[in-house]
Amino acid sequence: MRHQHHHHGPEHGHHPHFGIGGRGGRRGFGRGDWGEPEDGRGGRRRRVFDAGELRLLLLKLISDQPRHGYELIRAIEELSGGFYVPSPGVVYPTLTMLHEMGQIEEAVSGGARKAFSATPEGTEHLVARKAEVDALLARLAQLASAHERTDGGPIRRAMQNLKAALMYRLDRENVPAETLHQAAAILDEAAQRIERL
Repeated sequence: MRHQHHHHGPEHGHHPHFGIGGRGGRRGFGRGDWGEPEDGRGGRRRRVFDAGELRLLLLKLISDQPRHGYELIRAIEELSGGFYVPSPGVVYPTLTMLHEMGQIEEAVSGGARKAFSATPEGTEHLVARKAEVDALLARLAQLASAHERTDGGPIRRAMQNLKAALMYRLDRENVPAETLHQAAAILDEAAQRIERL
């Protein structure tokens, strides 16, 4: 008989069942509070994965080998080339749901953290959703490839220079509206030229 787990909700910033701080996820450059990539205005764009997709991805990674929550976060970070780091506040409730759905179970582990393995029900679910799983892994690979191209070398240097120039020229009081329009026009022109490359 499978052990029935009852989720009582987060307390003091950590998940009571999985034993890791909810604030333990490392934040990286360009990510929001929840490990989501930010848009250019400091707000968060649409999540990389919706709840169902993240649940399927975590189940796939657990089926590959028993893992605990922190290992899953790091695995997704590695697969996305550092672009996407899901937060503990997203991952651990998802693990709770997978556990209650009977798709994962606690694996025998000598460590302090609880590792999970896929149940037969979870494995069957993955087989039935193989095309979706493959698409999720392909999306992570695409994110990693794009991040590698744009996060280093001359592109990163140029973006930093642009940010510095904008802050120097526009981050002050009483900037004329005409100056703002001119700066926006320059940025729009640059974007159009890059699209035509």
